[in-house]
Amino acid sequence: MSDELSPEDTFRLQVLLAQDLKAVRLDEGTMTLHALTAGGEASIPLVPNCRADRYARLVREQLSGHALGSPGGYPVYLSRWTRHGQMEGLNLGKLLLTGEPEAVVAVVHSPALTDELAAYAWWAQPTIENARLMLRREAVARGRMGPVLAEFLAEHLPFLQDDHLAIMDTVAVLIYSRALTPARLEATWNKGKRSNSHYVAFLEMAALDEPYPLPSPLPPHPDLEATQAALADRLARGEPAARALAKALSAEGQAFLAATAEILERPETQEVVSRTLNAIGRYFGGDSNDRQAPPPPDDEGMAARLAAAGRLAGMSDAAVKAIFARSTAIGSLMRRKIEPVTGPLAADIKLLLAENRTGARRRPFKPQ
Repeated sequence: MSDELSPEDTFRLQVLLAQDLKAVRLDEGTMTLHALTAGGEASIPLVPNCRADRYARLVREQLSGHALGSPGGYPVYLSRWTRHGQMEGLNLGKLLLTGEPEAVVAVVHSPALTDELAAYAWWAQPTIENARLMLRREAVARGRMGPVLAEFLAEHLPFLQDDHLAIMDTVAVLIYSRALTPARLEATWNKGKRSNSHYVAFLEMAALDEPYPLPSPLPPHPDLEATQAALADRLARGEPAARALAKALSAEGQAFLAATAEILERPETQEVVSRTLNAIGRYFGGDSNDRQAPPPPDDEGMAARLAAAGRLAGMSDAAVKAIFARSTAIGSLMRRKIEPVTGPLAADIKLLLAENRTGARRRPFKPQ
C-alpha cells in the first residue's frame, strides 16, 4: 500500500501551493481538492492510489506540512487550544490551508477572527454552528460578512425544527449582531407564533443591561398613566415592585408579557422554561436586590398588580430547579410537573396584561 501521493497529484498539488491561497477544502466524497485563491476558485480531481480515507490523510499531511511546517498533519493539540481561545502567535489564516475541518472550527472560535478570515472560513465550511460562532464577533457582525451570515441563519431557522436550544441560540445571535434588517428581525419574531421558542431569545436580549428592543411593541396598557401618577412617590424612590409594574404596563412590557404568556402555554423543553423564567426576573427586576414588596396602597386592584409585578421581579429558574433535578421530562409531562410554578405565574401575567392582548395586532417596528 502506497504512503505517497500519485505522481500526477503530487505535481498538481505543488502547482496549487505555489499560488496565493486563502483556504482549501477536501471533498472526500468525490475526492476533489477545492481551493480559494486570490484569483478565484480552483479544483483538483484527485487520483488515489490507495484506499480513499488513507489517501485523504496523505493529502492533508501534505497541506499541513506546507502551511504549518507540520508534516504529520494538523496537530491535534491545536484543536484544544483554539477552542479555548489560546491561539496567540499563530497565523490563523494558515489553518485554513490545511484542509482540516477541525482547523476551520479553530479559526471560527478565535477571538482574533477578522471579517476577511470569516469570509474564507465560511467558504471552507458553511455550517449553522460556524455562522453562529462567527456572528458573535463584532468585527464580523459589523463587517461585510455580518449580513451574509445573518441572512443564512434566518433562512435556515425552519430547518432547526424541534431543536429548541439551537433555535434560541440562533435567534439570540441574530438579535445581538444587529446584522438583520428590521423587516427580517420582525419576521423572525413572528415565527414565535408557530414555535414559541423563537420568543425566548428576544425576551433575554430585552432584559440585558443595554437592552435590545422587542420588534413589535403592543400599545401600552390603558391604565399606565394613572398607575404612574398613583405610584409617583414610589417610582421616585425606585421601589422594585412599583418600577416592575410601570414597566409591565408600558408598550414593550405588554409585548414582553404577551410573548411570555404564549411561551408558558406550551413550553417544549426544560431549557425553554429555565431561560424564560430568568429573562422575566432580569427584565422586571433589573439590578435591584430588594425583592420585598412595599406596603400595599388602598386600591385593592393596584395592590394586586403591585404584588404580581413584585413576584415577576423575583422570578428565576430557581423556581423549577428542584423539579428538573428529579426529572428529565419534556413536552406535556414536563408541563404537568411545573404547573404549580407556571400556573400562578400565568395568572400574574394575565392580571398585568390588557384584555385580549395575547396574539393582538402589533404596531409596525420602528428601529431605534
